[in-house]
Amino acid sequence: QVQLVESGGGLAQPGGSLRLSCVASGFAFSRYAMSWARQVPGKEFEWVAGIYSDGRTTRYADSVEGRFTISRDNTKNMLYLQMNSLTPEDTARYYCAKPQGYYHTPNLYEYDSWGQGTQVNVST
Repeated sequence: QVQLVESGGGLAQPGGSLRLSCVASGFAFSRYAMSWARQVPGKEFEWVAGIYSDGRTTRYADSVEGRFTISRDNTKNMLYLQMNSLTPEDTARYYCAKPQGYYHTPNLYEYDSWGQGTQVNVST
């Protein structure tokens, strides 16, 4: 079955950086676009970044554009999120997500598989 396992979260200072990783298994990873999403307790999930199956095209939410970089390694079934210039507003649980179809979508209701998430806290 599909498994997505995130890692790399933790505590960062404002202005700092973190790199999240997600290892995927149980499906043809290289055929699917993938995304990162985040959630603050009590708030809705927010789509953060997406990447096409070949890794050549990326999409970002306005809130992270220019600060976050999504990437993937299809030879290792890995998805990454490099987060720079972090702010306290980036504090959330971050999830790796697979869409139902092969193609990218920022609509999270079109995603059928999620990891358990990794917590990111940005604070002094």
